[in-house]
Amino acid sequence: MRFDSQSIIFIMIIAGAVLMQWNIIRYALFLSGMSDVISLGDKKSTALRALGLVLLLFFLLGYVFTAVFGSPDFMMGGILFGGSIFVWIVLNIMFNLTDVVKNRTLEISEMLIGMIEARDPNLSGHSVYVRNLTKLLYKHLPMSLKHKINPVSIEYAALMHDVGKLAVPEAILNKPVGLDEDEWKVMKTHPDAGVKMLAPIKTFDIIMPWIKYHHERIDGGGYYGLKGKEIPLEAKIICVADSYSAITMRRAYKDAKSYDEAVAILRDNAGTQFDTQLVDIFVSIPRNEVEACKPRNAF
Repeated sequence: MRFDSQSIIFIMIIAGAVLMQWNIIRYALFLSGMSDVISLGDKKSTALRALGLVLLLFFLLGYVFTAVFGSPDFMMGGILFGGSIFVWIVLNIMFNLTDVVKNRTLEISEMLIGMIEARDPNLSGHSVYVRNLTKLLYKHLPMSLKHKINPVSIEYAALMHDVGKLAVPEAILNKPVGLDEDEWKVMKTHPDAGVKMLAPIKTFDIIMPWIKYHHERIDGGGYYGLKGKEIPLEAKIICVADSYSAITMRRAYKDAKSYDEAVAILRDNAGTQFDTQLVDIFVSIPRNEVEACKPRNAF
């Protein structure tokens, strides 16, 4: 089958239009995911991202108009086809750079958290463990709950949930026996201290309540007296993950409990300390997946 020059030009324009449509879909999906604590930008950057989408749509209309109403030559067909390839290449570079930034930011955050936990031998690997458990619990949430949560944001909240312990004296952190009443009052300040430490990072405003209220109880007996629906869903999730980690980790003043013992404690306290639905979901997760969340350097 032979093609004349006009057929080849038309094919190039249609191929370019199809590729541009794919570029627009990928870019739109990319923008929809730019709402987490790392990707979220200011009003100016948000406006520029939206302008980029508008321009891509405008370019697509140019392809359609040229194919239907224009009389393009071979040069124009090549430019339109090459333009869609160029946009595809630029988008791939941008997507890859974004992934690299997110990964490096997470690695740096883990390193800083490790330095914080080095002050307290009882916490070695705890925050990473809580992060891993939080991600696992999120993975097993029903869609009715999952769509309410940004997975990247809750991952950072879980990783940073104990950053406020930097403000707690080492004598309290490293005490080989249980804390007395006055020491507990100091320890209970760590969520609010963490929020204050992270306040300069403006995009972290989203996750501040999750960090501050991760010790709240469903019955209202937590640090700040919130109860039931007053507690953010993300904070409830982190609470379950944090408690499981604390129960199963060895500390100077207590031995680590087994998976079965920890699950039993979660069940016993569902509806009072923990959200019942979240506990039911957590204990339904295969044991090997839960135990795989423990980092190598943890207790």
